[in-house]
Amino acid sequence: MTSETAKLSSGVVPGTMTQTIPVYDVRAYGASGVKEEDAQAAVQQAIDACAQAGGGTVYFPPGAYTSGTIHLRSHVRIHLEAGATIYSSKNRASFDKHGLFYGENVENITLEGRGTVHGQAEYEWRLSDMRDWYIYPNQILAEKAGLPLMRAFPTPDSYGNLVLLVDCTDVCIRGLSFLHSPSWTMHLFGCERLVIDGIYVHTSLKSGVWADGIDPDGCKDVRISNCTIETGDDALVFYSGHTYGPARPCENITVTNCRLSSASSALKFCDGNEAAIRNVTIDNCVITGSNRGVAFMVFDGGVLENVVMTNLTVECKPFDWFWWGEGDPLHFNLIQRSEIDPNIDKTKERPAGIIRNVIIRDVIARGIGPCLLHGHPDSLLENVTIENVRLTVTHDPHTPLQRSGNALTLENARNFCLKDVEVTWDVADSSQWRSALAVQNVHDLTLDGVSVRQAPGDTDAAAIEGRDIEKAVVRHCKAQAGTGTFMHIAGRGTHDIVLWGNDARAAQVPVSVDGDVAQGAVREGWVRDER
Repeated sequence: MTSETAKLSSGVVPGTMTQTIPVYDVRAYGASGVKEEDAQAAVQQAIDACAQAGGGTVYFPPGAYTSGTIHLRSHVRIHLEAGATIYSSKNRASFDKHGLFYGENVENITLEGRGTVHGQAEYEWRLSDMRDWYIYPNQILAEKAGLPLMRAFPTPDSYGNLVLLVDCTDVCIRGLSFLHSPSWTMHLFGCERLVIDGIYVHTSLKSGVWADGIDPDGCKDVRISNCTIETGDDALVFYSGHTYGPARPCENITVTNCRLSSASSALKFCDGNEAAIRNVTIDNCVITGSNRGVAFMVFDGGVLENVVMTNLTVECKPFDWFWWGEGDPLHFNLIQRSEIDPNIDKTKERPAGIIRNVIIRDVIARGIGPCLLHGHPDSLLENVTIENVRLTVTHDPHTPLQRSGNALTLENARNFCLKDVEVTWDVADSSQWRSALAVQNVHDLTLDGVSVRQAPGDTDAAAIEGRDIEKAVVRHCKAQAGTGTFMHIAGRGTHDIVLWGNDARAAQVPVSVDGDVAQGAVREGWVRDER
C-alpha cells in the first residue's frame, strides 16, 4: 500500500452525497487540528492529491486549522465538518494571493459543510489621516457636533479575503459560516454559474471597514439564496470593475430569501460600475439595522439596467460618521466622480452612466434618513417604477449626524412612476423635515395612489413639491389628515400636468401654482368635500 493510498479513504461525507466517494482527510496529510499549528502545507497537499486523482472531497474533521493562501483545484469539494474552523493566518508571509481560499481558472469547485471560516480581523481606532470626499458631508456634521474624527482601520496583520475567485466556473458555496474577514469576505471576479446558498457572513458592524459580505464583480449566472449577511461594510454588492482584468458585465443574477444588515449599504449596485450590471431579480429579503437599505449607484460611466426587486422589508438607522449613508432606506445616485472628488481629472472622465428599467414593488420601509432618487442632468433616471411601498420616516434628535429634508426627493428622471406609495411621519416635530415628496426636472411622471402629507411641524412646505415637471399625471392621490398644501407646482419648465380623481378633502389648500408656471400648464379635476 502506497503512502498516498493510506491517506485516501472511501466513505460518505455527512450531508453531502448518498454514494461512496473518495475522501481526502487533511489529518492524514499532517494537519493536527490545533489552531496554533500551521496547517497550510497539509491542507494544500490534500487538495492537490485529490485533484491529481481526478477529483473528490477534501475533508476537515472537527478541529482548528490555521492557514495562509489555500489554492483551490478543479473538481475538488472542500467539506468542513461541524466543529471544524479554518483560521486565516496572522502571518502575511503565508499569503501569496489576497485571499485565504483562492481559485483562478478552475471549475466545478465547492466549499460546503457546517463548519466555519474565520478571518481573525482586528481593528485599531485612530484619528482619521485621510480626506474621503465621499463621506465628507458626514465629517462636517461630526466636526460641528464636536465629535473626534476617530475611525477604525484593520491592523497590519489582518489581511485578505476569505474567498477570492477569479475566472472560475461552476462554483458552489453553501452551509458554511464566514466570520470576521479583514477585507471583502468574498470577492468573486469574472465567475460563471455561481451558487451561494444557506451561508452566514458576519463582520463587525462597528469596526469592519472594507469588510463587505459578498461581492460578485463581473460575474454571470449568479444565484444567492437563504443567506444571512451582517457586515461592517456593504453586505451584498454588485460590481463591474477592473481589479483582475478589464471590466465585464455583472449579469443574470437572482437573490432570494436573504436577511441583510450593514453599517454601510445592505444591498448595493456599486458606484464602481465601468461596464454594466443588469438582469437582476431580488425577492423576499429582509434588511435590518442598516445605515443604508438599497443603493443604486453609478459613478464610473457604466450601465445599470433591468432590475426587479419585490417583497422587501427595510429598517435603517445611522451608524458612525465614516460610513456611507445616513439611515436612508432607498438611494439612487447617478453622478460623475469629479462632481464629488475635486482631485478627479475631468478631461479623462467618462460621460455619466445610465440607470434604467428598474421596478421596486411591495416594500415596507422605515428610516431616519431621507431617500434621494438622483439622476444626472445629462443622463436621466429612465423607466423606473416604485409600487406598493409604505415608507415611515422617523427622527432622532440625539443623533448629531441626522441629515433630513424631504422624505423622498426625485431629481432628473424620465418616465418615472410612483404607484400606491404611502409616506408617514413617526415624529412629533422636527424642523429639519419638510415635504413627503419633492420632484424636480422630471419628464413623463406618474403619481398614482400616492398618500402623503408634509412633515409635522412644518407649516410652509407642501406635501408634494414639484418644479420643472414636463408631462405628468397625478391621479387617485390622497392628502392625509393634517395636510396644509397638498401639492405646490413651480418652475418655468413645467407644462402638461393633469390632476384628476385626487382626494384633497383633508388639505387646507389642494394645489397651488407659482406665477412662473405658464397659464394652462396645470389642469385640475379634484375630488372635494361637498359638505
